[in-house]
Amino acid sequence: QAEAIILKYPEVANAYTMVGSQSGGVGGSSNNNLAEISVSLVDKNERSINTDDFGVMARNEIEKIPGVQVTSIPQGITGSTNSPIQIVVKSNDANQLYDAAQTVKDIVVKTPGTDYVHFSTKGARKQIKVTPDRGKLAEYGLSLPEVSQSLQLAFSGNSKTDFTASEDDIYQINTIMSGSEKQTIDDIKRLSLTNNRGELIYLSQVAKIEESLTQTILQRTNRLNSITITSSAVGRPSGTIVKEIQEELKTAKLPKGIILDYVGDAKNQGDAFSSLGIALLLALILVYMVMVSLYESLVYPFVVLFSIPVSIIGALLAIALTMNQLTIFTIIGMIMLLGLVTKNGILIVDFANEQKAQGKDVIEALIEAGKERIRPIIMTTFAMILGMIPIAISSSPGSEFKNGMAWVLIGGLTSSFILTLFIVPSVYLVVENIMNRKKKEE
Repeated sequence: QAEAIILKYPEVANAYTMVGSQSGGVGGSSNNNLAEISVSLVDKNERSINTDDFGVMARNEIEKIPGVQVTSIPQGITGSTNSPIQIVVKSNDANQLYDAAQTVKDIVVKTPGTDYVHFSTKGARKQIKVTPDRGKLAEYGLSLPEVSQSLQLAFSGNSKTDFTASEDDIYQINTIMSGSEKQTIDDIKRLSLTNNRGELIYLSQVAKIEESLTQTILQRTNRLNSITITSSAVGRPSGTIVKEIQEELKTAKLPKGIILDYVGDAKNQGDAFSSLGIALLLALILVYMVMVSLYESLVYPFVVLFSIPVSIIGALLAIALTMNQLTIFTIIGMIMLLGLVTKNGILIVDFANEQKAQGKDVIEALIEAGKERIRPIIMTTFAMILGMIPIAISSSPGSEFKNGMAWVLIGGLTSSFILTLFIVPSVYLVVENIMNRKKKEE
């Protein structure tokens, strides 16, 4: 029925169904009451709805089937179908764990942008707990294995008996207690056991029988009892949603000993951003080292590096104006930007140094550098900007991952082109004055 509902939409190219298992969630799950439908949509240019909105629409339709619970998770760029937001609640105390997990879940549910919020476990359910009394077992002539075997026979049966109808027809006979005799806890208490003297003993005479609540799935993370709260991100970046959840949890009253771990996209982004941050720092150091060897000075490269902050301003402004997100691709664009924008400063500083060597005044050298280097700066900057425009405005499948990087380069190059012509000469003049003053003092 769910498959038929999905296939009626013209946006659907094909659907593949797995019954009895799910790949999404924490580590995947397998059960006969679970199913997963993988849906491929047509090219985005052939439809007027994005994947997130289609998932919500399809879920609302499928949930009209009585008794069905639906979770819709868009496939990530790496092919993963795990929930982007995952918060692991850990504790040594199993009783406090569920209460803390419920508090976290309530905060996640009320945070804008979250949807399909679930526990990795299926909640507590009733069970009957049988605790044998070893003293009474010995008194009544019973042993622990005999009690265990009797319970096993009553509820799971024994299929060791065969019925032979003919040489080729052999049937296993499963001997099990009638279902009508094990409906209530009192029926379990009246379960009969036979001791070594042939006497019938009720189970309640040799064991404590009580109802208790237990988790359907026992989950452990780093040797601690844990429950994972999973959620999708709809309409908002998952990083922004997780930050808001973290702020709310700071003021939440969680029991002592509760440990929270943020996995999913939050962990992946944190790892990726830290690596990219190191790459950004290394790129900056390498650019500086190259310029030190070029100018044979430790001071002038700092003048050129002032073209980088003004380019970052334009890059972030371009991301904001085009409604893009700060992703791995946009940060890679910023790393590329370091090498591209410093060339404007290098052109000005290099020419100014040449003019100074010819005996010209600092201000005159800087004005001459601005006049002579404006043309190559315009040519190279606009060549790169025009080259990025097709990528920035592309609407082809998967272009949303490349658009942000292109807009970072366009915004950074534009602001660097406009501001470097003023910032770098000004900083050069200040540095030159400081150096001249120190020479006079010496």
